[in-house]
Amino acid sequence: MNRPNVVVAHHSGWGHTATLAEAVADGARQAHAAATVLAVDDLTAAQWDLLDDADAIVFGSPTYMGNVSAGFQTFAEATSKRLTRGAWQDKVAAGFTNSGAKSGDKLHALTSLVVFAAQHHMHWVNLGLGPGWNSSTASENDPNRLGFWLGAGTQTDVDASAEHVHTSDLLTCRHLGSRVAHVTAQLLAGRRVDEAA
Repeated sequence: MNRPNVVVAHHSGWGHTATLAEAVADGARQAHAAATVLAVDDLTAAQWDLLDDADAIVFGSPTYMGNVSAGFQTFAEATSKRLTRGAWQDKVAAGFTNSGAKSGDKLHALTSLVVFAAQHHMHWVNLGLGPGWNSSTASENDPNRLGFWLGAGTQTDVDASAEHVHTSDLLTCRHLGSRVAHVTAQLLAGRRVDEAA
């Protein structure tokens, strides 16, 4: 059977989101999926083809001013013709975002990613992790330390380099990639059964 084909499509302003995108891809690979990381700043025709051929697309953006970045929004708007012809319909989708503040209105950015996926008629996969770091015995190193459910919500100090993305956030994004790969494999298996019936 073919492995699920996962593409992580992200915009990264300072490198933090790019580091997290690699973690998502690592998680997908650990779950036996093929995974490609694409920066959406200036996609080539071949890279657009990779997105169109993907079984799942995980969207990533920093949270700027309480929403996705302008770079990600430019990419989103460039998909309008694909939306019209249903090119991404019934693909799996998920998302992650990073900000400098612990909250930073990341939920709004994740909601924007969900709406974007819904407009393409994609199947959204949530994070699938309980909250970490929410008791006296918990640790900031717990996965999902910031307690997001819709997708992965992460935080990096604004003066930290991309190499200093929090360990918990890397674990959380790897989990997201693995979860997307598993859900996509289940969906593909179901489709094969349906087609054989």
